[in-house]
Amino acid sequence: MSESHLSPQAYQRLQDEIEERSTTRRRQLSQAIERAREHGDLRENAEYHAAKDEHGLNEARIRQLEAMLKDAVVIEGSGGEVVEPGCVVDIRYDGDDDVTTYLVGSIEERHDTYEVLSTKSPLGQALLGKAPGETVTYQGPKRELSVTIADVRPAD
Repeated sequence: MSESHLSPQAYQRLQDEIEERSTTRRRQLSQAIERAREHGDLRENAEYHAAKDEHGLNEARIRQLEAMLKDAVVIEGSGGEVVEPGCVVDIRYDGDDDVTTYLVGSIEERHDTYEVLSTKSPLGQALLGKAPGETVTYQGPKRELSVTIADVRPAD
């Protein structure tokens, strides 16, 4: 995994999630597997297979979080002069008068007000390092798109 840019709040939330999944959730799933084993033949035991699947998903998420946090860069916010992780950016799509606002950062960020724009997405990559007034193009799913940066500011 490549580095993830996370706010201090997102970093702590993911640390807490690892802790919960590694202790409480892991113990609950082990108990569910044991209860399901008591029901007999494991080949036809749907409860057992469901519990094993859930256990596998939990372990996969733990590994994903550990890898992400190992390479995480905690950002304190940006100065608002150029688009960078941790800032809020207002963009206007070519041919549209409406302004769309995003928080630039990792997909693991959560914000009550703004949608998160991943720095790994085509639009996020095109915007990084650009200033208000600049127009950038990027490859969308079906065609090339252009956006103009209306404003860049620190996240609240």
